[in-house]
Formats: sequence, C-alpha cells, structure tokens
Amino acid sequence: MPSTALEALSEAARAALEHVSPSVTRIGRGGGRGCGVVVGENLVATNAHNLRDHTTTVTFADGRHVQAEVAGLDLDGDLAVLRADTGDAPAVAFGGDVTTGDVVFAVAQAAAGGPRVSFGLVSGTQRAFRGPRGRRIRGSIEHSAPLPRGSSGSPLVDGQGQVVGLSTHRIGDGFYLALPTDDDLRARVEALSEGRSRRRVVLGVGLASAGVARRLQRSLGLPVRDGVLVRAVEADSPAAAAGLAEGDLIVAAGGREVVEVDDLYDALEAIEPGDTIELTVVRGTDERSVTVQFPDVEA
Repeated sequence: MPSTALEALSEAARAALEHVSPSVTRIGRGGGRGCGVVVGENLVATNAHNLRDHTTTVTFADGRHVQAEVAGLDLDGDLAVLRADTGDAPAVAFGGDVTTGDVVFAVAQAAAGGPRVSFGLVSGTQRAFRGPRGRRIRGSIEHSAPLPRGSSGSPLVDGQGQVVGLSTHRIGDGFYLALPTDDDLRARVEALSEGRSRRRVVLGVGLASAGVARRLQRSLGLPVRDGVLVRAVEADSPAAAAGLAEGDLIVAAGGREVVEVDDLYDALEAIEPGDTIELTVVRGTDERSVTVQFPDVEA
C-alpha cells in the first residue's frame, strides 16, 4: 500500500478517535460488562445485554464514575438508553448507511483503561443475530474492525467521524456485528430516551426446532408436519392460560404458516400487548385452533 494511503488511513483513525472517544463509556462496575455512547444530554445508549438490573455504573472517558438508571429498554432489540450525568461529554453524530467494502473504525474504552481504535471493512450488511431472549434481530452490519472483550455497545465510525453502528458481539473468525444507526435505531433511541420502553408480547413457551419436531413425529409414528414443537410452558403465561401444553406442535400463527421458530417470532412481532393471536396447534393427530390473549402490560 502506498505510503500516502497509509498516512490517510492513520489520519482517519486518529480523527475517528478524537471525534468519538470522549463520548464512549464503560458500562458496569470495575472492568465493566460493555461500552456505551453518549447520544444526548444525560443520555447514554448501550446494548440491553450489558445490563443486569435497572441501575448500573457508567464510567466516562475522563474517569468519572456515575450511577445511572435505565430510561428505556428494548430487550428483544438489544438496545437500552441510560439516564446519567454526562458532564462535558458530547453526543455523537450519527452517520448514514454503509455498504460492503467501506472502511470503518471501531472505538472503545478498554477495561484496562484508555481508548482503543482499530480499523476494518464492512464485510456484509443485512446480517441477523439472536437478541437476549432469542428473537432474531435483522439488518446488522458485519465488520472486521477488531474489538477488545467487553466492547459491546461501542461505536462503529465512518471516515467522517460519524457513528454508523453500535457493535454488539463477535461472531468468530475475526468478524463482528453492529446495530446500524439507521432511521429505525434513531427512532428507538428517541423513544427509549423519553422513557417509552419497547413493549413486545411474550408467549411463554420453550420451543424446539422444526427438525426436532419431525424426528419426534417419526419416532412416535405420527404424520410428519412442519411446525415448531412446544417443549415447555411457563406457569401463568399467556400460553398456559390458552391451554398450550408440552408436546403441542404450532403449525400456524395469526394466519401465517409456521415452519421455523422465526416464523412464530415474526407473527408475534405484529402483535401488541392487549391483543390476541390465533394459533393452529396439532396435539397428537388432532388439529385445533387456540386463542392466546396477551396482557396489556409490559412482559
């Protein structure tokens, strides 16, 4: 690589560090569990999986330790906004879309202290991963900018020093995923900052994959049907109230065919607290329709 290109890359990395590192925090006591980033006055965004309860310690780049509380939480979307005294730490600027092949920089506050910056490429877009409760999160950025352990929630930065993503976790072989700072994330950050936690319905079942269901059907001599198998039902859950039982095969939800677990999650995504959903369930050889009522409270 020509020296001018290396110099340009070094300059861009230093600029990314200078622009963003004052806004990057540690989340949790001691070495912390992850990172966060200042998104507004007295507001810090981080991954929901970095939290253990509704209060946590935030350590700013200047060394201040502040007790923060959760302003808003979207557990299934792996996003949280904390309310804390941000002092002089500025809010980051969100950037635009990135495409495969773009150069990006990862900026983090390492557990050992001090800011870190590394560079990599956007290796893919529209990737998916599982949130803290198993729901699929789509549209993430895959990148190759190395990150130290405990960097989830740290910013992914473009060549203009703008934040284009919040890194979530490594996926092995030197690749990482980040939530893109697109219109959806910005709207969620705004809602969470105002205390409007995302309310998603929870059925209250443990599920086995379609492959497991088919193997069980064959072993029992039952007709093979596509669907997801209920392997456990939580007490006092909407599923329990509707009469779902271990061994039931869910083959449709809300009029949608259910072949894989994500098909059921997609159907539930369209349901609001207080609504109902119709499930088609096979128990043994009998097919039945079950109405599930979701409470009008946050699950």
